[in-house]
Amino acid sequence: MAVAADIAARTVSVLALVALLSLTLVSSNSEGDALYALRKSLSDPGNVLESWDPTLVNPCTWFHITCNQDNRVTRVDLGNSKLSGHLVPDIGRLEHLQYLELYKNNIQGTIPTEFGNLKSLISLDLYNNNISGVIPPALGKLKSLVFLRLNDNRLTGQIPRELVEISSLKVVDVSNNDLCGTIPTTGPFEHIPLNNFENNPRLEGPELQGLASYDTNC
Repeated sequence: MAVAADIAARTVSVLALVALLSLTLVSSNSEGDALYALRKSLSDPGNVLESWDPTLVNPCTWFHITCNQDNRVTRVDLGNSKLSGHLVPDIGRLEHLQYLELYKNNIQGTIPTEFGNLKSLISLDLYNNNISGVIPPALGKLKSLVFLRLNDNRLTGQIPRELVEISSLKVVDVSNNDLCGTIPTTGPFEHIPLNNFENNPRLEGPELQGLASYDTNC
């Protein structure tokens, strides 16, 4: 009886380990699929994405990708890589991603609302591209965000008030866009310098608290 019980216990342990490994592989494959969707949406004249092979078990061996000890993607470093094309909503599936560095490229199109699902994100650097559309209010869900640099693009619309709820936010730069409305003055925006909002011709000055609303030129 003792031997049978021991065999049963070992069998349960092995099955649990197999299930855990399977879950890790599924997660890693899902992240690889998300990143490969980004690769397919981008033009890459310098072949910096050449190692992004979707047939591998996970993307942790790809250049410009960093993973944690559980083989989950934590960094995408593609700044100043001569990339063009557009962002994809699939990136929102990278729930362990902490740094998304895509600055100084020629990326066009909009910022997907799904980026608001990147719950571990610390730094979103999309500056010096050709990105248009609005800043998604869903970015207000990024409660770990510290750095938000969207300057030197073609963004329009207002600065989402949802961003004032991110207590961790230290740096916001939206200068050199075509934003409109007023500049938030509460929460983390109390300490953001005004030159981080400059060169938005339709952007009014700091929001005046407790006064009647006025034409925000939006």
